[in-house]
Amino acid sequence: MSVSGRACRTVVFVCSFSLFSGSSVLTQQDPSAVGSLQFDNENVQVALSAVMEFEQAVIDAQVELCQIPAPTFMESERAAAYREQFERLGLAEVRIDDVGNVIGVRAGLRRRPNLVMSAHLDTVFEKNTDVRVVKEGTILKGPGIGDDCRGLAVLLGVIRALNEAELKTTGTITFVGTVGEEGLGDLRGVKHLFSTELAGEIDRFVSIDGPGLGITNGAVGSIRYRITFRGPGGHSFGAFGLVSPVHALGRFINRVSDFGVPDIPKTTFTVGRVGGGTSVNSIAAEAWAEIDLRSSSDSALNRLDVMLLRAVDVALDAENKRWQSDGSLSVEVVKIGERPAGTTDPSTAIVRAAVGVSEALGIRSRLFSGSTDSNIPISLGIPAITIGGGGSGSGAHSKQETFDTANSEQGTLRATLLAVALTEP
Repeated sequence: MSVSGRACRTVVFVCSFSLFSGSSVLTQQDPSAVGSLQFDNENVQVALSAVMEFEQAVIDAQVELCQIPAPTFMESERAAAYREQFERLGLAEVRIDDVGNVIGVRAGLRRRPNLVMSAHLDTVFEKNTDVRVVKEGTILKGPGIGDDCRGLAVLLGVIRALNEAELKTTGTITFVGTVGEEGLGDLRGVKHLFSTELAGEIDRFVSIDGPGLGITNGAVGSIRYRITFRGPGGHSFGAFGLVSPVHALGRFINRVSDFGVPDIPKTTFTVGRVGGGTSVNSIAAEAWAEIDLRSSSDSALNRLDVMLLRAVDVALDAENKRWQSDGSLSVEVVKIGERPAGTTDPSTAIVRAAVGVSEALGIRSRLFSGSTDSNIPISLGIPAITIGGGGSGSGAHSKQETFDTANSEQGTLRATLLAVALTEP
């Protein structure tokens, strides 16, 4: 499709006369605002045309990456392939950092502002999962095909489009494939970026996570625990009367299930995994549970945290008293994950830019809350959002995950325009 096509005409018209005009949504009165930019210049139009031309290559990369297993903590094979893609596309300073993030830099006319655009490498699936992708018409089927192989591929599409247009942004874009976004990875990749690898060097942050065209500006925080009750253990008949870790765990879970939590802000709890015991005719020596607490409000999350720790103490005390124990039942509480909550205010420049660019493309984007790599910069007060990569999908985190490539170029177009906009001072 040429630059005279419908999508590009829409971008040029709306961006030239609304987004970045005197009545711009990115006003200079806001000290954090992104400066004016005319999207009707030739290089930007060439970049948009390149997106339309090369979307199939983006989809091909999505499939190729998805067929490389990348369980959390075991992303190295996919990371190596992603590093090779960065090198082929001519990024500078390409490297894999100490925790496994893949990093590459596309230099602008200036080093700052430095925009980080990221997607995550890891999946929730075990290493032996069949990750072959099957195509049926516009539908791609395979574990992780949307979350987040789509995000990884869109990043490559943005780089390709900017290169094709020989477009030199004002600021610099640092592209990153992060590790440990899922589950017990606990955002370790992005935490390392902000604490060590790029500490003090990130001005704006956009992650691309999954399909769709939503904008996530709310960070849902979480606290995760592994609670382990331990006792002497013994025969179910001969040692009857001993404290039971399994029974204590039951008392604890029963108490958790009765927690009262607010609807607004949405606050949730889940006992996600349990285990322990030796045999059906044994009093267990150990029983454990893993618990996930979530809220978009730090204060609500902290109140839930206090309730949970109190439930542990009550369950321990009740089981010891039930059998007139001498305190031989013990408990270990280990925090196995913590993600901060927060919000990038809808009035801030980065959100308005994302909404404005979306509208320029005829996309009606909604603002969402979620748990993504953006949790970390949001908690640090750094302008950050997460956006969908286009297309549509279903079955995320299941082996039946699908991605529909119909109109998927909208995600790549939006990411490309946003990359240009957010590198303006």
